[in-house]
Amino acid sequence: MIDRLLAKLCGERKTLSGGKDELSISVAALLLEAAKIDARFDTAEREKVLALLERRFGLSPVDAVELVAKADKEVERSAQLFGFVRTVNEHLTQEKKIELIDMLWEVAYADGVLDPLEDALLRRVGGLIDVPDRERGALRLRVMNRLGVSTAS
Repeated sequence: MIDRLLAKLCGERKTLSGGKDELSISVAALLLEAAKIDARFDTAEREKVLALLERRFGLSPVDAVELVAKADKEVERSAQLFGFVRTVNEHLTQEKKIELIDMLWEVAYADGVLDPLEDALLRRVGGLIDVPDRERGALRLRVMNRLGVSTAS
């Protein structure tokens, strides 16, 4: 229900063919950055990114793959995350920004281990979208519990 409301509020379309999908591309780009920042983009991370995009934007598996391809091209063209973060700040409520950080933690822990580069990225993105460190840390623990990841990692 929240995802449908977000789609209406942000003017998102469920299909990606034709036209702009700036917010969904920005979210996908940030998820890809989290998945790739440690120089490994394994199957678990790819499947996690696709599943999160399907769930959050109500996409079919085919549309999610298309979105990831578009976002990957945008990431390759961009030297920094600012454009993606700016779009997130323009279109998402604080509640949805918190959900984005949750999604990013899920991607970071998709392989069961948090790389220091992933942690740094989450800290940076959290700061740029005004999700306080305390909230970001609480989200990390919730995701770890949900995924069954040990706090020793």
